[in-house]
Amino acid sequence: MDEALWNRLTLEASDGVFPLSTDTMLLSDFVRLRPRARVADLGCGCGALGLLLCARSTDCTVTGIELLPRACAQARANIAASGLSERMRVVPGDLQAIRTLLPAGSYTDAAANPPYFPAASPAAPEPGRAAARSQAFCPPEALCAAAAWLLQWGGRFSLVFRPESLCDFLCALRSARLEPKRLRPVRPRPGGPVRLLLLEAVLGGRPGLRWEPDLLLEDPAGVPSDEYRRIYHLKGGR
Repeated sequence: MDEALWNRLTLEASDGVFPLSTDTMLLSDFVRLRPRARVADLGCGCGALGLLLCARSTDCTVTGIELLPRACAQARANIAASGLSERMRVVPGDLQAIRTLLPAGSYTDAAANPPYFPAASPAAPEPGRAAARSQAFCPPEALCAAAAWLLQWGGRFSLVFRPESLCDFLCALRSARLEPKRLRPVRPRPGGPVRLLLLEAVLGGRPGLRWEPDLLLEDPAGVPSDEYRRIYHLKGGR
């Protein structure tokens, strides 16, 4: 699957590599990038989130960490095709062994679109995408510990996940000294159920969580909202 992004960037996701998703699009917009941000993309897959962040900011750099060799190769190909080899790189390895992969405190920001399905869940896809979708390969505790290891003090960790995982992530974040600071629900349309949560935590931050307005993907008639169109760079978005 090939995707044409903006700012002359392109993305390809071959079979067995998790493709560009709405979750990643929303997360790329939710992340607050500092000037000259150094971002760690935890479980980068084909590199979609890093490409989107580089399209937003001309001075950020992104390091993707990825377990699957096929996804690493695809991410490197996407980086080269988009001319971002000086700003993006991929480190192969397991996030549960993060201390052997990268030095502590090296990044201002971290981000992740983590696995959704619990270990041994029958809903989890079989080989190819299983590692990208099953928490058996990266439970919340390991993900948050990896983010805490990589971030400098005061660094931000942004992630997107399903609402049923909220308690697991809040507990894992606190255990890793990552204090939840911003939470934004995502609904398909007004009055609809919450489908996703966008959350930002700060390493060493003080307690105090701000609940942000719902992000609505459609209006009551099913027409894409202005915010959806803005995030996707579609005509008519403000």
